[in-house]
Amino acid sequence: MNVLAIGAHFDDVEIGCGGAIAKHRKNGDRVIVQVVTHSKYNNHNGDLIREKDEALHEGKKAAEILDYELICNNYETKHVQFNHVLIEDINKVIDAYHIDLVYTHWDKDVHQDHQAIGRATLAAARKVPSLLMYQSNLYMNTNPFSANYFIDISEFIDVKMKAICSHASEIKKFGDEWTDFWFSEAKNNGKRFNVRYAEAFYLVKYLW
Repeated sequence: MNVLAIGAHFDDVEIGCGGAIAKHRKNGDRVIVQVVTHSKYNNHNGDLIREKDEALHEGKKAAEILDYELICNNYETKHVQFNHVLIEDINKVIDAYHIDLVYTHWDKDVHQDHQAIGRATLAAARKVPSLLMYQSNLYMNTNPFSANYFIDISEFIDVKMKAICSHASEIKKFGDEWTDFWFSEAKNNGKRFNVRYAEAFYLVKYLW
């Protein structure tokens, strides 16, 4: 199986589907991760939070940990737009790698980059048999994330967390509570199904 995981920024796929990626790799599936932005960004005061080279270095480290193939598009962070250019950039990867399954951002996410990519994926992956959406931030929305598909990642929680922790610049910004939150999310999801750890997704379509 050829699997594509799409993230707006370096760290999104590790948070949203890092365990699933590790599981796919163990099963012998080919996994491509497409990161749309260079992930450099400043806060509203103009203070630099994450440098481009730093983000790329962390992203490559995560790719090595989870053993996936990394593709970078280099869009400007916080400026990703839902348009034909983004759709075609995703479509190019889907066609080039003959993708069977796509993981992408939830299209109702509060982050504008995440939302644009989720919407664009719906168009770009219209012919892909299976599509799952993940949530990779902790902020509330007027339209709650209603997970309806779960993957048991009990065997892969350690490598998922190791990959998340490779993004040291984000831990520096948010603190250790950031990684604790995602560990707890996986643990709580697991309890719903009597497994140790699980990842949650919104199922758009799935062909068995």
